[in-house]
Amino acid sequence: MLRSLARRKLCNIKYLTKLKNRLIVRPMRAKDATSNGPIALDRRAIDNLRFIRETMERAVAFTAVSGWGLILTGVVACVAGVLAARTDDQRAWLEVWLGAAAIGFSVSALAMWRKARRSQTSLLSKPGRKLMINFSPPISAAVLLTAALVRSEQFDLLPAMWMLLYGAGVTTGGAFSVRPVPLMGVCFMLMGAFALFGGSAWRDGLMVASFGGLHLVFGFLIARKYGG
Repeated sequence: MLRSLARRKLCNIKYLTKLKNRLIVRPMRAKDATSNGPIALDRRAIDNLRFIRETMERAVAFTAVSGWGLILTGVVACVAGVLAARTDDQRAWLEVWLGAAAIGFSVSALAMWRKARRSQTSLLSKPGRKLMINFSPPISAAVLLTAALVRSEQFDLLPAMWMLLYGAGVTTGGAFSVRPVPLMGVCFMLMGAFALFGGSAWRDGLMVASFGGLHLVFGFLIARKYGG
């Protein structure tokens, strides 16, 4: 009995208050208006949404690679191949192909920008940045090696080197794009290997077949299956 009364008294002291022999429940404290509960919940929801968005962005391939841009680049390469085959001067031959590379790159970049704008895709999205970061080192190496080989007048090695390093850049950068892009890079590397170990006599034909033909074929596939 005493133990029961003691427990009841402790309960009254802890949870209830006694006023004029009446037990009343203590009023609950109003929640502080400055509490950070709802704000913390909102921040947590925003963080979750940001995580989901970034995860989906990493999973999405960069689809702004323009098939029509590749087709136009292939046409430019075919024209350059005809012009380069008609000259016997090595410097003039080099100028033709460097000019074709500049035109092709500009056309492809413009077509890519227009496709990204049409599909409301940012060229600086994470897949786009990864593509450019992985594509740039082999192309930078190709520029440096071109200068070194021209200086030593080893023009016959230029086509193979261009195919190999361009193919390496397309393969590594294309890993973040649609499937035909890295496959095209592998084909460039295979043709570059052939040119390096025995195809120097057919350098203009191989240049047309690679920078012309491969761009035309894979550009058509990309334009047909991936919206231009």
